[in-house]
Amino acid sequence: MPTESSENFFTELLKFVLIAAAIVFPIRLFIAQPFVVSGASMDPTFRNGQYLIVDELSYRLNTPERGDVIIFRYPRNPKEFFIKRIIGLPSEVVSINGNTITVTKTDGSTLTMSEPYVSNHGNGSTQTYPLKMDEYFVMGDNRPESSDSRVWGPLPRNNIIGRAFVRLLPVNNIGFFPGATPTQ
Repeated sequence: MPTESSENFFTELLKFVLIAAAIVFPIRLFIAQPFVVSGASMDPTFRNGQYLIVDELSYRLNTPERGDVIIFRYPRNPKEFFIKRIIGLPSEVVSINGNTITVTKTDGSTLTMSEPYVSNHGNGSTQTYPLKMDEYFVMGDNRPESSDSRVWGPLPRNNIIGRAFVRLLPVNNIGFFPGATPTQ
């Protein structure tokens, strides 16, 4: 009898593991994945070591929007993942003059960015960045500490993994859509 119960236990354990894998792996591959913030480029919105869950599904159904905090593959080394905020959308022109960012939209209207999430603008330069049909302009919230589109150019749409969906750690900072702007 004892061998029968131990065989039954291992059979049930194997079934549990297989069912759990069948549920968890597709979710991990196609819907959500973990991400740990590394560096100071998004301070104070995100701090080094914070643990996030990335929503990978939304951008399969909708397009990324201005102000979204996204996780993407770094264009110069796709094995690295970055977190930044979308400033410019496809086919727009982003102009930086000191600390002022102006976006010329596809309809010809202009938008001067209001960025309450940026506490350290640094000393901006004057530069204009035209975007192609499948490109985004992204910047970190801590401008002097951020390697972003100002340094390495526009972000191709195919590099975008998803958006910050949940902040799990630190526990006192748990929340949905962390870093979202008030209009989102």
